[in-house]
Amino acid sequence: MGVRARSFAERLAGEYDIHIAYRSAAKVRTIFRFFWLLLRLRPALCYVFDMGFSGVLAAGLYRGISRCRIVVDTGDAITELSRLSGSRGPVGLWLTKLLETFALRISHRVVVRSHLHQQSLSRRGIAAEVIPDGVDSDQFQPHPQPELRRRYGLEGVTTIGLLGSLIWNRRWQMCYGWELIELIDRLRDLPVKGVIIGDGSGLDKLKSLCAERGLENRIVFLGRIPYDDLPPFLNLMDICLSTQTNDGAGQVRTTGKLPLYLACGRFVLASNVGEASRVLSSEMLVPYNGTKDTEYPARLSARVISLLAQPKRLQQHGTSVSLAREQFDYSVLTRSLRDLISQQLAGDHQPVTAV
Repeated sequence: MGVRARSFAERLAGEYDIHIAYRSAAKVRTIFRFFWLLLRLRPALCYVFDMGFSGVLAAGLYRGISRCRIVVDTGDAITELSRLSGSRGPVGLWLTKLLETFALRISHRVVVRSHLHQQSLSRRGIAAEVIPDGVDSDQFQPHPQPELRRRYGLEGVTTIGLLGSLIWNRRWQMCYGWELIELIDRLRDLPVKGVIIGDGSGLDKLKSLCAERGLENRIVFLGRIPYDDLPPFLNLMDICLSTQTNDGAGQVRTTGKLPLYLACGRFVLASNVGEASRVLSSEMLVPYNGTKDTEYPARLSARVISLLAQPKRLQQHGTSVSLAREQFDYSVLTRSLRDLISQQLAGDHQPVTAV
């Protein structure tokens, strides 16, 4: 979210006085810090990135004593996501629903990152603007990485990889990467290796699963890589996986990884869910059923085998880059945000604050 906020701010800096504030680990203390910032700056508009406890409550408090316009930008149906993750008990789930309801109620305009999320809110009588996850296409570009491939033992193979937060879902016994391990297991007789970028509670689980399957030498775990350092590592991947579950949480997501993959010219295999199903060609889409589709790796395997039989199909770098520039580049997305801010401010030139 920091990248999203800064990317928009850089492109709007000449038009508005913009201040960006970040949440600290102390959520309750941050509410008062945000609120004090708003009192001091007296902004005409407060733009809240994600339905986080601190930002939403501070913005709601300030709206109660000011004429400030509030915009909440969310990429998730947070109540449904919490329910499916099983990470919160009944009280936690109730509080999440309360937070989501409050955030939608205080917003003069809601920004979502997929058209299905927009449609879902529209059925509830809530108007939303779609501004998807973005990418700077000048920063993320196709670039061969022969030295990196040599360093990680990826020469002479087709690499299949993913980027993600590896947060283990205890209820469903999975996280990002489970499908890649299952896929590589099915392709163990072919010149294919996996690459996983990310960290979290699921990392050790995935490594243990690799060990159980005897795949330690077939999957490279790169851990957490800072955002600005990602481009060469994404260029290690010949095929990138973008998997969203086919349920209420997954259907409304864009996922910030998809624009990065495309901008680097990667061939993407995505679950046929949500925004990916709208923007990607059919050869990049694979059916996915429910929350954990145990048959999905088999479908991925069949698709990868067909691609290996015709490797030229993977060399669609220009097509992927064009899609990223047309659909997800921050210079394009900023036009939509500029229009939204102009409509909300209607001539008011006070500061814009993002939290």
